[in-house]
Amino acid sequence: QVQLVESGGGLVQPVGSLRLSCAASGTIFRLDAMGWYRQAPGKQRELVATISSGGSTNYADSVKGRFTISRDNAKISVDLQMNSLKPEDTAIYFCNLRRGAWPNRDYWGQGTQVTVSS
Repeated sequence: QVQLVESGGGLVQPVGSLRLSCAASGTIFRLDAMGWYRQAPGKQRELVATISSGGSTNYADSVKGRFTISRDNAKISVDLQMNSLKPEDTAIYFCNLRRGAWPNRDYWGQGTQVTVSS
């Protein structure tokens, strides 16, 4: 069993910055990948960024150059540094952990609200 707890969400002005954190607990393996997804009102959940156990990253085109994902393998946590925020970044952000070995199942946090508004 894996538990993921997000923190750091809140209200921020356009062009501002915010840093999200996700702490994982339970049975975590070194090969597990982690990432962030988001869901805006009325829209499907979409990938924001992922990071492998080896540090390889993947970003959605909409956030490249603005967001940075990082992880601490010792703590089994993942952060998302969000800069130059736009109103369209407003969404609930979910932390994700994907097993690095069979059955490669996904675990999700409860989400943290990010609102970008003047």
